[in-house]
Amino acid sequence: MKVSLSSEVSAALAAHQPVVALESTIIAHGMAYPANVETALAVEQVVRNHGAVPATIAVIGGKLKAGLSREEIERFGQEGPNIMKVSVRDLPFVAGRGLDGATTVAATMRIAAIAGIRVFATGGMGGVHRGAGENFDISADLTEMTQSNVALVTAGAKAILDLPLTLERLETDGVPVVGYRTGEFPAFYSRSSGLKVPMRADSPDEVAAIMRAKWDLKLRGAIVVANPIPQADEIPSAEIEPVIASALAAADRLGIRGKDITPFLLGEIVKATEGRSLQANIALVKNNAKVAAEISVAFARR
Repeated sequence: MKVSLSSEVSAALAAHQPVVALESTIIAHGMAYPANVETALAVEQVVRNHGAVPATIAVIGGKLKAGLSREEIERFGQEGPNIMKVSVRDLPFVAGRGLDGATTVAATMRIAAIAGIRVFATGGMGGVHRGAGENFDISADLTEMTQSNVALVTAGAKAILDLPLTLERLETDGVPVVGYRTGEFPAFYSRSSGLKVPMRADSPDEVAAIMRAKWDLKLRGAIVVANPIPQADEIPSAEIEPVIASALAAADRLGIRGKDITPFLLGEIVKATEGRSLQANIALVKNNAKVAAEISVAFARR
């Protein structure tokens, strides 16, 4: 199945100009309206301000789309949870049934790769959930990273996850994890996790060179560009960790599992921090969009 491209994205790809993929789950399920729409439009503008074309990705009427109109973003923001959250396994269902779908990191990566978009900015990627030894809850994002040739710019994995096991799984799967101007794996809300990254890059050109080298070597799959939240916006791990633990306990009491757990936990954390975590989330997404645009510009030059 082909990807339906907006005229702006189509022209940029045809001319080998820089394009940055953006997910739609953050619009429908990551924030409440109208903050979700305001953030989505602001992130697209950040990409443009740094020399690239934004391609927000979703499934609309069963069609895989890269590059949404303002009206489509507004609708996804307003309808929110009524729109299906779509990972890779769900793509045949929504496409076959002609449904709408807000794409997760995994589904966005797959659609971006099909379209020929090589750089993707998100907030935080999925990974191995805490307690995975008992519940086997591991995000499809990790599996997709072995399949799609996309550089994923992310503020580390979501802090609600088991970060050491997530890094271990990425190593096993052969996915490069590159710290962007850092030697430490960021923890979403926090710049520091206490975990070292196996490699580091200090400029967009260095990241672009790693991307080109990996795919020229016929090594299939993604590159994780771990980009810490700006220092002014972070919530230190010692402060946020008790909040996360409380949210996880609440999810366990309520029996919340699978794809419902991340939106629930993020919502609980927003309430517990009185909105501070939401502001941190918005700041890190914008920062990732900036870095992704700069990397996309550098990669296009190659």
